[in-house]
Amino acid sequence: MDDCIFCKIAQGKIPAKRLAEDADMLAFPDVEPQAPVHVLVIPKKHVPSLHDVQDWSLVGRMHALALKVARDQGIADSGFRVLINTGADGVQTVGHVHLHLLGGRTMLWPPG
Repeated sequence: MDDCIFCKIAQGKIPAKRLAEDADMLAFPDVEPQAPVHVLVIPKKHVPSLHDVQDWSLVGRMHALALKVARDQGIADSGFRVLINTGADGVQTVGHVHLHLLGGRTMLWPPG
């Protein structure tokens, strides 16, 4: 998608610190972190939301890369949260499916 910020990041058109990457996925820090560690994991191919996922192994691969990043960031043993926001009520703010990896502190529920 020409106007998708995450597609532009995946293509290298917008700079981002690449924390982990493979042929299909990319992980980079969120620009508005909600925790000491707040990383986004995206597929490089444009997928607007969970509603549009065709190959559900994509979601598993996103989680696997998130676990690698959690280990690399030193939060795997203490614990972390992963979530995917979907749609307006789910507060999906970018129309490209992405996983949030949050950690580095106790993750209260409800968030706050």
